[in-house]
Amino acid sequence: MLEWISQNSKVLSFFTNLGILIIWLAYAQLLYMGFRRQRRPRLIINRGKKKDIEALCIISNMSAEAIFIEYIIADLETSEGTITMDVTDFDQEYTEGDENRKRDTSPGLGGVRENTRQGPLESGDFLHIGTFAELIKRLARDEGIEMEGHRPTGDLRFQRLTIRLIGVYGPEDMPIGAERSFDLFDNDNFCSLTPATWDTKRLSSPWQRRKLRKTMQSLNERNFSSSSNFRHVADEESDESDQEETREAAAEASRKE
Repeated sequence: MLEWISQNSKVLSFFTNLGILIIWLAYAQLLYMGFRRQRRPRLIINRGKKKDIEALCIISNMSAEAIFIEYIIADLETSEGTITMDVTDFDQEYTEGDENRKRDTSPGLGGVRENTRQGPLESGDFLHIGTFAELIKRLARDEGIEMEGHRPTGDLRFQRLTIRLIGVYGPEDMPIGAERSFDLFDNDNFCSLTPATWDTKRLSSPWQRRKLRKTMQSLNERNFSSSSNFRHVADEESDESDQEETREAAAEASRKE
Protein backbone atom coordinates (compact mmCIF):
# COMPACT_ATOMS: atom_id res chain seq x y z
CA MET A 1 0.00 0.00 0.00
CA LEU A 2 2.73 2.41 0.95
CA GLU A 3 4.64 1.44 -2.18
CA TRP A 4 1.56 2.15 -4.35
CA ILE A 5 1.09 5.51 -2.68
CA SER A 6 4.73 6.32 -3.27
CA GLN A 7 4.48 5.39 -6.93
CA ASN A 8 1.32 7.45 -7.47
CA SER A 9 2.15 10.36 -5.19
CA LYS A 10 2.02 12.92 -8.00
CA VAL A 11 -1.43 11.78 -9.12
CA LEU A 12 -2.73 11.69 -5.54
CA SER A 13 -1.28 15.14 -4.87
CA PHE A 14 -3.00 16.52 -7.97
CA PHE A 15 -6.43 15.20 -6.97
CA THR A 16 -5.94 16.31 -3.37
CA ASN A 17 -5.12 19.84 -4.47
CA LEU A 18 -8.04 19.78 -6.90
CA GLY A 19 -10.41 18.72 -4.11
CA ILE A 20 -9.13 21.48 -1.83
CA LEU A 21 -9.58 24.01 -4.64
CA ILE A 22 -13.18 22.88 -5.22
CA ILE A 23 -13.93 23.16 -1.50
CA TRP A 24 -12.49 26.69 -1.35
CA LEU A 25 -14.40 27.73 -4.47
CA ALA A 26 -17.64 26.42 -2.97
CA TYR A 27 -16.90 28.23 0.29
CA ALA A 28 -16.12 31.45 -1.57
CA GLN A 29 -19.35 31.10 -3.54
CA LEU A 30 -21.34 30.72 -0.32
CA LEU A 31 -19.65 33.80 1.15
CA TYR A 32 -20.38 35.79 -2.01
CA MET A 33 -24.02 34.69 -2.10
CA GLY A 34 -24.44 35.62 1.57
CA PHE A 35 -22.84 39.03 0.99
CA ARG A 36 -24.97 39.64 -2.09
CA ARG A 37 -28.14 38.62 -0.29
CA GLN A 38 -27.28 40.93 2.59
CA ARG A 39 -26.66 43.85 0.22
CA ARG A 40 -29.81 43.26 -1.83
CA PRO A 41 -32.47 45.97 -1.34
CA ARG A 42 -35.77 44.66 -0.05
CA LEU A 43 -39.02 46.63 0.25
CA ILE A 44 -42.29 44.96 1.23
CA ILE A 45 -45.79 46.30 0.53
CA ASN A 46 -48.55 44.67 2.53
CA ARG A 47 -51.88 45.07 4.30
CA GLY A 48 -52.01 45.89 7.97
CA LYS A 49 -54.55 45.98 10.80
CA LYS A 50 -57.33 44.61 8.57
CA LYS A 51 -57.68 42.41 5.50
CA ASP A 52 -60.29 44.36 3.56
CA ILE A 53 -60.28 47.71 1.78
CA GLU A 54 -60.03 49.49 5.15
CA ALA A 55 -56.61 47.89 5.75
CA LEU A 56 -53.56 50.11 6.11
CA CYS A 57 -51.10 50.06 3.21
CA ILE A 58 -47.81 49.33 4.97
CA ILE A 59 -44.33 49.75 3.45
CA SER A 60 -41.45 47.98 5.24
CA ASN A 61 -37.70 48.23 4.61
CA MET A 62 -36.10 44.81 5.14
CA SER A 63 -32.78 45.84 3.57
CA ALA A 64 -29.47 45.99 5.43
CA GLU A 65 -29.32 49.79 5.00
CA ALA A 66 -31.71 52.72 4.79
CA ILE A 67 -33.67 53.44 1.61
CA PHE A 68 -34.63 56.98 0.61
CA ILE A 69 -38.20 56.91 -0.70
CA GLU A 70 -38.46 59.19 -3.75
CA TYR A 71 -41.87 58.35 -5.21
CA ILE A 72 -44.95 56.36 -4.25
CA ILE A 73 -47.12 55.85 -7.34
CA ALA A 74 -50.64 54.38 -7.27
CA ASP A 75 -52.38 52.89 -10.33
CA LEU A 76 -56.14 52.29 -10.14
CA GLU A 77 -57.37 50.01 -12.92
CA THR A 78 -61.07 50.35 -13.72
CA SER A 79 -63.48 48.99 -16.30
CA GLU A 80 -63.05 52.27 -18.21
CA GLY A 81 -59.29 52.84 -17.99
CA THR A 82 -56.42 53.38 -15.56
CA ILE A 83 -55.81 56.33 -13.23
CA THR A 84 -52.22 57.01 -12.09
CA MET A 85 -51.26 59.36 -9.27
CA ASP A 86 -48.23 60.36 -7.22
CA VAL A 87 -49.32 59.73 -3.62
CA THR A 88 -45.96 60.50 -2.01
CA ASP A 89 -47.34 63.65 -0.38
CA PHE A 90 -50.29 63.63 1.97
CA ASP A 91 -53.67 64.59 0.58
CA GLN A 92 -54.31 68.16 1.72
CA GLU A 93 -58.08 68.64 1.73
CA TYR A 94 -59.70 72.02 2.28
CA THR A 95 -62.05 72.36 5.22
CA GLU A 96 -64.05 75.38 6.29
CA GLY A 97 -62.00 77.78 8.39
CA ASP A 98 -58.59 76.71 7.05
CA GLU A 99 -57.84 80.25 5.90
CA ASN A 100 -58.16 81.51 9.48
CA ARG A 101 -55.91 78.90 11.06
CA LYS A 102 -52.31 79.67 11.92
CA ARG A 103 -49.96 77.47 9.98
CA ASP A 104 -46.46 76.44 10.99
CA THR A 105 -44.26 77.56 8.10
CA SER A 106 -40.97 76.55 9.70
CA PRO A 107 -38.93 74.04 7.69
CA GLY A 108 -38.46 71.71 10.66
CA LEU A 109 -38.42 67.94 10.28
CA GLY A 110 -41.75 67.57 12.04
CA GLY A 111 -43.46 69.85 9.52
CA VAL A 112 -41.95 67.95 6.60
CA ARG A 113 -43.05 64.60 8.02
CA GLU A 114 -46.59 65.90 8.34
CA ASN A 115 -46.78 66.74 4.63
CA THR A 116 -44.84 64.06 2.75
CA ARG A 117 -43.75 60.45 2.94
CA GLN A 118 -40.59 61.21 0.99
CA GLY A 119 -37.44 60.59 2.98
CA PRO A 120 -35.20 57.86 4.43
CA LEU A 121 -36.74 54.64 5.70
CA GLU A 122 -34.31 52.97 8.08
CA SER A 123 -33.45 49.28 7.99
CA GLY A 124 -36.18 47.29 9.74
CA ASP A 125 -38.49 50.32 9.86
CA PHE A 126 -41.91 50.77 8.27
CA LEU A 127 -44.51 53.41 7.46
CA HIS A 128 -48.10 53.40 6.27
CA ILE A 129 -49.61 55.58 3.56
CA GLY A 130 -53.18 55.48 4.81
CA THR A 131 -55.86 52.91 4.10
CA PHE A 132 -56.49 51.43 0.67
CA ALA A 133 -59.96 52.98 0.80
CA GLU A 134 -58.45 56.45 1.26
CA LEU A 135 -56.08 55.90 -1.67
CA ILE A 136 -58.91 54.75 -3.93
CA LYS A 137 -61.13 57.71 -2.96
CA ARG A 138 -58.24 60.09 -3.61
CA LEU A 139 -57.68 58.74 -7.13
CA ALA A 140 -61.40 58.69 -7.85
CA ARG A 141 -61.83 62.28 -6.65
CA ASP A 142 -58.94 63.45 -8.85
CA GLU A 143 -60.67 61.95 -11.89
CA GLY A 144 -64.09 63.31 -10.92
CA ILE A 145 -65.63 59.90 -10.22
CA GLU A 146 -68.68 60.00 -7.97
CA MET A 147 -68.61 57.50 -5.12
CA GLU A 148 -71.20 55.73 -2.99
CA GLY A 149 -69.23 54.57 0.00
CA HIS A 150 -66.39 52.45 -1.39
CA ARG A 151 -68.06 51.94 -4.78
CA PRO A 152 -68.23 54.15 -7.86
CA THR A 153 -71.68 55.13 -9.07
CA GLY A 154 -73.15 53.72 -12.27
CA ASP A 155 -71.70 50.78 -14.18
CA LEU A 156 -68.07 51.68 -13.45
CA ARG A 157 -66.08 48.97 -11.62
CA PHE A 158 -62.76 49.16 -9.82
CA GLN A 159 -60.60 46.16 -10.69
CA ARG A 160 -57.07 46.48 -9.32
CA LEU A 161 -54.89 48.84 -7.28
CA THR A 162 -51.11 48.76 -7.78
CA ILE A 163 -48.63 50.48 -5.45
CA ARG A 164 -45.19 51.22 -6.93
CA LEU A 165 -42.19 52.50 -4.99
CA ILE A 166 -39.07 54.24 -6.35
CA GLY A 167 -36.14 54.96 -4.05
CA VAL A 168 -32.38 55.13 -3.59
CA TYR A 169 -30.60 52.40 -1.62
CA GLY A 170 -27.67 53.40 0.60
CA PRO A 171 -24.64 54.69 -1.30
CA GLU A 172 -25.75 53.27 -4.68
CA ASP A 173 -26.33 55.65 -7.58
CA MET A 174 -29.05 53.76 -9.47
CA PRO A 175 -32.61 53.79 -8.09
CA ILE A 176 -34.40 50.66 -6.93
CA GLY A 177 -38.09 49.90 -6.81
CA ALA A 178 -40.86 47.58 -5.67
CA GLU A 179 -44.48 47.06 -6.61
CA ARG A 180 -47.47 45.00 -5.59
CA SER A 181 -50.99 44.73 -6.95
CA PHE A 182 -54.23 44.14 -5.06
CA ASP A 183 -57.39 42.87 -6.73
CA LEU A 184 -60.67 44.62 -5.87
CA PHE A 185 -63.96 42.71 -5.76
CA ASP A 186 -67.40 44.21 -5.19
CA ASN A 187 -69.30 41.73 -3.01
CA ASP A 188 -72.48 43.86 -2.77
CA ASN A 189 -72.20 44.29 0.99
CA PHE A 190 -68.55 45.37 0.95
CA CYS A 191 -65.50 45.73 -1.31
CA SER A 192 -62.84 43.09 -0.71
CA LEU A 193 -59.13 43.56 -1.36
CA THR A 194 -56.86 40.58 -2.13
CA PRO A 195 -53.12 40.59 -3.00
CA ALA A 196 -52.64 39.53 -6.63
CA THR A 197 -49.29 37.91 -5.75
CA TRP A 198 -47.96 36.28 -2.59
CA ASP A 199 -44.98 38.64 -2.38
CA THR A 200 -43.83 42.12 -3.38
CA LYS A 201 -42.14 42.28 -6.77
CA ARG A 202 -38.59 43.59 -6.45
CA LEU A 203 -37.33 45.96 -9.19
CA SER A 204 -33.57 45.73 -8.72
CA SER A 205 -32.08 44.12 -11.82
CA PRO A 206 -29.73 46.30 -13.92
CA TRP A 207 -32.34 46.62 -16.68
CA GLN A 208 -35.12 47.48 -14.22
CA ARG A 209 -32.96 50.06 -12.45
CA ARG A 210 -32.08 51.79 -15.72
CA LYS A 211 -35.78 51.90 -16.55
CA LEU A 212 -36.55 53.34 -13.10
CA ARG A 213 -33.92 56.04 -13.61
CA LYS A 214 -35.59 57.09 -16.87
CA THR A 215 -38.96 57.08 -15.10
CA MET A 216 -37.61 59.30 -12.32
CA GLN A 217 -36.12 61.72 -14.84
CA SER A 218 -39.46 61.90 -16.66
CA LEU A 219 -41.40 62.45 -13.42
CA ASN A 220 -39.02 65.21 -12.33
CA GLU A 221 -39.08 66.97 -15.70
CA ARG A 222 -42.90 66.94 -15.87
CA ASN A 223 -43.46 67.69 -12.18
CA PHE A 224 -45.78 64.69 -12.36
CA SER A 225 -48.90 64.68 -10.24
CA SER A 226 -51.39 62.42 -12.00
CA SER A 227 -52.34 61.00 -15.39
CA SER A 228 -55.19 58.96 -16.79
CA ASN A 229 -56.47 57.12 -19.84
CA PHE A 230 -59.87 56.91 -18.15
CA ARG A 231 -62.90 57.09 -20.47
CA HIS A 232 -65.92 58.92 -19.09
CA VAL A 233 -68.48 56.69 -20.78
CA ALA A 234 -71.42 58.53 -19.23
CA ASP A 235 -70.12 61.85 -20.55
CA GLU A 236 -69.50 60.34 -23.99
CA GLU A 237 -73.03 58.95 -24.08
CA SER A 238 -74.38 62.36 -23.02
CA ASP A 239 -72.37 64.08 -25.76
CA GLU A 240 -73.60 61.57 -28.33
CA SER A 241 -77.18 62.12 -27.13
CA ASP A 242 -76.76 65.91 -27.43
CA GLN A 243 -75.29 65.52 -30.92
CA GLU A 244 -78.19 63.27 -31.92
CA GLU A 245 -80.70 65.79 -30.62
CA THR A 246 -78.91 68.55 -32.52
CA ARG A 247 -79.03 66.53 -35.74
CA GLU A 248 -82.73 65.78 -35.24
CA ALA A 249 -83.47 69.45 -34.59
CA ALA A 250 -81.56 70.46 -37.71
CA ALA A 251 -83.42 67.86 -39.77
CA GLU A 252 -86.78 69.05 -38.40
CA ALA A 253 -85.92 72.66 -39.22
CA SER A 254 -84.90 71.64 -42.73
CA ARG A 255 -88.24 69.87 -43.30
CA LYS A 256 -90.20 72.92 -42.14
CA GLU A 257 -88.33 75.08 -44.63
